[in-house]
Amino acid sequence: MIIAHARKPFCAVIGAGPAGLFAAETLACAGADVCVYDHKPSPARKFLMAGRGGLNITHSEDLETFLARYGVASTPLASLIRAWPPQALREFCADLGEETFIGSSGRVFPSSFKASPLLRAWLLRLKQLGVTLAMRHKFLGFSAQGLLQFQRGDGEDLHLAADAVILALGGASWPKLGSDGAWTKLLEHQGISLAPLHAANCGALIEWGAFFQQTNEAKPIKNVRVWCEGASGRGDLMITRTGLEGGPIYALSSYLRRQIEAKTQAQLTIDLRPDTSLESLTQKLAKRSPKQSQSTYLKRAGFHGPEIALLRETCSFPLPQEAASLAHVIKNLELKVYGLADLMRAISTSGGVLFDEVSAELMLKKLPGVFVAGEMLDFDAPTGGYLLQAAFSTGFAAGRGAARYLGLQV
Repeated sequence: MIIAHARKPFCAVIGAGPAGLFAAETLACAGADVCVYDHKPSPARKFLMAGRGGLNITHSEDLETFLARYGVASTPLASLIRAWPPQALREFCADLGEETFIGSSGRVFPSSFKASPLLRAWLLRLKQLGVTLAMRHKFLGFSAQGLLQFQRGDGEDLHLAADAVILALGGASWPKLGSDGAWTKLLEHQGISLAPLHAANCGALIEWGAFFQQTNEAKPIKNVRVWCEGASGRGDLMITRTGLEGGPIYALSSYLRRQIEAKTQAQLTIDLRPDTSLESLTQKLAKRSPKQSQSTYLKRAGFHGPEIALLRETCSFPLPQEAASLAHVIKNLELKVYGLADLMRAISTSGGVLFDEVSAELMLKKLPGVFVAGEMLDFDAPTGGYLLQAAFSTGFAAGRGAARYLGLQV
């Protein structure tokens, strides 16, 4: 007697970043035959770039506070992240041999502090699960018959059918690493509504004077508070040739963008001494000897050269001599921001596929069997591990949704 074996359902995952790879793992564990396609020669290039300065994988704060960090997208993302929360991501890393630790800021890092050991172990596990990777395959869209269209690295076209598809093509930041946003036209052609892609977590563009720019480029401003439109950030800044970079600036990029779009420029306010009250700072500055120059006294009062230079650059008049007025300037330093760094330099992207276009399991309502994960979705995540957490959580949701669509047990 001949026993017929049912064919495993075939799933195509397009995009080999964290969201795509985790969707592939979820599907493979459910029993699907999975191939991951990507137009670059190797997978997870942006993931590796993110790990060069220490891979911030997620954050340890309580889940309600964590979810609120996504702003208007916290509602659609909440159920997805609850289903695969930060603790699950930490356990995932531990299973791959990378224990995690919590830094002083509450951010979570792998023990090696790098992305490469984690990725190597992950790719090995995917191989053991039977997941195949097809590199140098550029996604061209869907044919009239619903086939997936690719252009291979050798120039040949490939058309194939899949029982389910996961799109995890990323945003449009750092396009040289693979995410160029070209998929937006492909989905718009299918009638999918998108929010425009914008640079997120990016630097503020400020018109420095030539002398300030030449003498202070690449110098840090430590431990400041910045705010715009009532939203604030805290941490270190870096003076660049074109403006300011750093976590506090990245956290305010969406607020700065709104002001720029409405008024052609935005106002950024900086408190150089957030841990010192206005009254205490006034008293400290009032101790200046009449014979001391202002610069000398500011240095002796603990202000570093770049801080003093920034104060002078910002004020269109000489710095106030009177202690209370000078203290007010130090704690309310105002800068005009005329733009934001472009997608070539942005850490992430805001905009993308509207959540109204997908089901609760991230399937495109207009393309049954096609799911979306990661930065293609319309959310804006601040730095601090939130972007990677959303990538993994939405990758899990899309992979689980595709498995259920195919009648597989997850």
